[in-house]
Amino acid sequence: MQPTETFPVVQRTGIRFFRRVTRAFINFFAQIGARGYFLRDMGRALGDPATFVPETIRQMQRVGVESIPLTVIVAAFIGGVIAIQVRYQLFPGVQLSIIGLSVRLMQVLELGPLLTGLVLTGRVGARMTAEIGTMRVTEQIDALETLSYDPVAFLIVPRLLACLVMLPCLVVLADATGLFSGYVVSVYVTGVTKQDFITGVRLGFGTFQVVYSLLKGMLFGAAISFVCSYEGFVTEAGAEGVGRSTAKAVVITSVTILVLDTLTAALLAPYLQT
Repeated sequence: MQPTETFPVVQRTGIRFFRRVTRAFINFFAQIGARGYFLRDMGRALGDPATFVPETIRQMQRVGVESIPLTVIVAAFIGGVIAIQVRYQLFPGVQLSIIGLSVRLMQVLELGPLLTGLVLTGRVGARMTAEIGTMRVTEQIDALETLSYDPVAFLIVPRLLACLVMLPCLVVLADATGLFSGYVVSVYVTGVTKQDFITGVRLGFGTFQVVYSLLKGMLFGAAISFVCSYEGFVTEAGAEGVGRSTAKAVVITSVTILVLDTLTAALLAPYLQT
């Protein structure tokens, strides 16, 4: 390629701009291809259960059990805040059962899975990237390959399976905690009767609403494990690279979760009342 400096001065700015755009497009598709190969390696590693099953159980504890306190705290405050906000924004004459309905809809369909996914991105995803990234820069992954261990089967697949199983479980816990918190706040703080709140919670309830919430949990779990594991696996440049990969993984995963949340709502929201 002819160097930019060899062109006339009046042409250099335009040439430099188009070359930067071209490099950006090439890099974008190269990143997509690299993640595609990584996904292929994960699929191939599923054929080695002797390697990933024992580690999966340990990762389920770290991803799920150790995240219970944070999940409960976040969901409890969100459920209480929804109840308070709805109660004091109602117009006179509106039935108070709308509070229970609002808490259920907001918590189960949206805030429960979304906030659980975003919070665990910071707790679980960042930790995942830092662990794998540190192993990469300290050549522990190379040592696994030397010992005939598939690093993808040993490090990546257990985290993927753990997130796919435990994120929906945490979403169920978050939904239940948010509803209970909304009930307590509504009845003992805002003066709503127990019967009004329970009636609102039951109003228009369908089984698919729970399935919808669990589906979001699975999608968010897959996004956290895949993005954060990949960024850790390709970490470079020592300790600074680990920090850069961790920050990048958290940002990309958060945006991915928001995109998946929007797409899920656009595709499945019309079926929530069927």
